[in-house]
Amino acid sequence: MSGLSIIFAVVAAAAGLGAGFFLRHIFAGKKLDEVEGKAKELIDAAKKEAESKKKEAELHAKDLLIKMRQDFEREIKERREESLVVEKRIAQKEENLDKRVDLLERKEKDITDRQEGLRKSEDERKVKEETLHKLIAEEKQRLQTIASMTEQEAKQVLLARVDDDLLSEKATRIRKIEEEIRDTADKKARNIISTAIQRCASEHTSSSTVTVVVLPSDEMKGRIIGREGRNIRALEAAAGVDIIIDDTPEAVTISGFDMYRREIAKLSLEYLIADGRIHPGRIEEVVEKAKKDMENVIKEEGEKVAFDLGVHAMNPELIKLVGKLKFRTSYGQNALQHTKEVAMLMGAMASQIGLNTKIAVRAGLLHDIGKVVGQDVEEGTHAIVGANLAKKYGETDEVVNAIAAHHEEVEMTSMFGALVCAADAISAARPGARAETLETYVKRLENLEKIANSFKGISKSYALQAGREIRIIVDPEKINDDEAIVLARDIRKRIEEEMEYPGQIKVIVMRETRAVEYAK
Repeated sequence: MSGLSIIFAVVAAAAGLGAGFFLRHIFAGKKLDEVEGKAKELIDAAKKEAESKKKEAELHAKDLLIKMRQDFEREIKERREESLVVEKRIAQKEENLDKRVDLLERKEKDITDRQEGLRKSEDERKVKEETLHKLIAEEKQRLQTIASMTEQEAKQVLLARVDDDLLSEKATRIRKIEEEIRDTADKKARNIISTAIQRCASEHTSSSTVTVVVLPSDEMKGRIIGREGRNIRALEAAAGVDIIIDDTPEAVTISGFDMYRREIAKLSLEYLIADGRIHPGRIEEVVEKAKKDMENVIKEEGEKVAFDLGVHAMNPELIKLVGKLKFRTSYGQNALQHTKEVAMLMGAMASQIGLNTKIAVRAGLLHDIGKVVGQDVEEGTHAIVGANLAKKYGETDEVVNAIAAHHEEVEMTSMFGALVCAADAISAARPGARAETLETYVKRLENLEKIANSFKGISKSYALQAGREIRIIVDPEKINDDEAIVLARDIRKRIEEEMEYPGQIKVIVMRETRAVEYAK
């Protein structure tokens, strides 16, 4: 049983396997057919899609090709139109060039014809000139025969007559123009100067040679004198002045021609009186302190004047020299006051005639700085010394020349020099400016004219500018030009020998011949 069971089991298993294999084969065939159907469907769909895309690509390519062809045709058309325009321009230019060539050819022909005509005219002119020269030569020969004079002699006579007529007419016209210019210039100058003087109404006071110091009591006089006068001698020696102690109550007089030293002595005395310690050693210390204080005073004065006049950017050394003018006088006139007035006059006159007022005021402020420089510093007049100092400390050429030329010792290179001369004379000569009585002033002018009139050949003489200038008119028939030069020198020597005067006097000798005719 077990063997049959096994066989049956084996047969059953084999039958099962065969049935299973058969069934699987049947199912696999069916599935394969399904897969092949789906694959075929996919392939057909892919073919259809590819065919569709191919058609779309072909259509797109055709559209692009059509568009490119249209663009190309449009561009070709535009290029063709541009070419046509260029061709038209070229054709027009060629036409214009042809016209110009024709015009130039016609002009050239015209010029050639004219040149030919000019040649013929030139030949005819030469023939006419030759004929004219022959006629003129024949006429000259006849005139020489009639006048019994050569051509050269006749020419000289004719030129001499023409020169005489022209000389007379020229002299008349020159004289008339000079008189007109002189009248106009004098009138304008008077207006300018009078306006400047009216705008500058400064007061003047005459500076003396003494300074009075007020004392708290008469007892202080003895202390100032000291034992056997040693204090007063030490003060006089240190300050360089004379100290006068007299019966004047509660006052001491300081005497000296130098205002700067007198001011130092005054400050020293005031310091000593306030301190109370008065002995030779202390006096020397106080005098040195007063000198240092005076340097500050001088600087402040210079800065104040420069500020008041609107003068800026000036070298500090020049500022000090300007401030030092306060302690100097010229013929009784305070130098700083005179300088301020000259500067204001300069500014007023410069503004009237259209010059730079800043340069004018600067030149007026510095014109007398040479007066405060010691004699050991530099040689020369104060104008030359002042100009050198101004140049040294960076002033402009106009200012330097105006300072140097304000007494006409050098040639003026600008109008500023003439303005300084005028302003200086106005400030010094107007009434009250200097300590001189009217009687002394008039007498000095009379002596000046008397010396000039004492020489032979003098027609008239005039003292001008408060005695700073003498103008002498000589008789032209008695004195020639060379003698006039010698006469000016002789009068200058005589004035220097016989007169006393401040500053300098300009001597001008004038010689002229006047020719007057009246047309009737």
